[in-house]
Amino acid sequence: MTTPLPVFRFLLAIAAGLMLAALPSPSRAQNIAVMVNGDPITDFDIEQRIKLDQLSTQKTPSRQEVINVLIDDKVKIKEGKKYGVDPSVSDINQSYDSTAQRMRVTPDQLTKMLESKGIRPETLKSRMRAEMVWGSLVRGRFKEKLLVGERDVAQAVQAQTGEKLQVEGTEYKMQPIVLIVPRGSSAAFLETRKKEAESYRARVGSCEEANSLFRSTPNATIRDTVTKTTAELPEPLRKVLDDTPIGRLTAPEMTKNGIEMVVLCSRKPTMIDTPKKREVREKMYQEKYEKTQKAYLDELRKAAMIEYRNR
Repeated sequence: MTTPLPVFRFLLAIAAGLMLAALPSPSRAQNIAVMVNGDPITDFDIEQRIKLDQLSTQKTPSRQEVINVLIDDKVKIKEGKKYGVDPSVSDINQSYDSTAQRMRVTPDQLTKMLESKGIRPETLKSRMRAEMVWGSLVRGRFKEKLLVGERDVAQAVQAQTGEKLQVEGTEYKMQPIVLIVPRGSSAAFLETRKKEAESYRARVGSCEEANSLFRSTPNATIRDTVTKTTAELPEPLRKVLDDTPIGRLTAPEMTKNGIEMVVLCSRKPTMIDTPKKREVREKMYQEKYEKTQKAYLDELRKAAMIEYRNR
């Protein structure tokens, strides 16, 4: 979850290469516009953020809008230090590098792109710092408050779609196993492999045993663990898994890959998830997050010492 206008939204706009003004003169850059808890915001800071916002939104924000955002950033960072949330230079640089990677450019190329538009890399990094601090603070301090109940999600989905959703389901953890059967193999060879599969079923009693056996068995392979819920599996396969004891192999089936079986590692109750439920859950979480972070920020703003200069 992130706060409004997260850094990643800058990427498309930066790539678009919007036209921006040159850097301000050194004399103007030194003018202090606002003091926030003893920390200055200069005209240069304001002009830099205006340019960054122009680049990200293709709109020019008012000076006061940008000042408000910069005040928020100062307040957030101070509150973060109070709780020990203070990203290191390495953390910020890593975030900057990740931003460049998502744009499919190198960090140096991103820096040159910003500088060509009159924006210092530090301006983007300052924005990143404030977002990292604030996200960690809100999620950490209000973790319980931000929880979204599964029954609430199910009820919201039902209200939207008119469908009653099953909340309880089953989670299956399993590992597929393949006994390789080369193309063109004789019926006799295939029958031999089927008998081998049945013998393996009698021997295997746990996922650990299956891994130990099939990782050392020639012409056989065991794949990584797969986790699926009731909603993700067809009814026939669910029935097979429900009828299979934990740690045992399902009946062998002939496929294009060979003879396949599944070792069932675990089967436990869970909450069924669907794309619609994930969408609704995300929206409900975001609504809670926005309401919580706004109230938190309003409280911090009221307590902050904010002094305007040259108004």
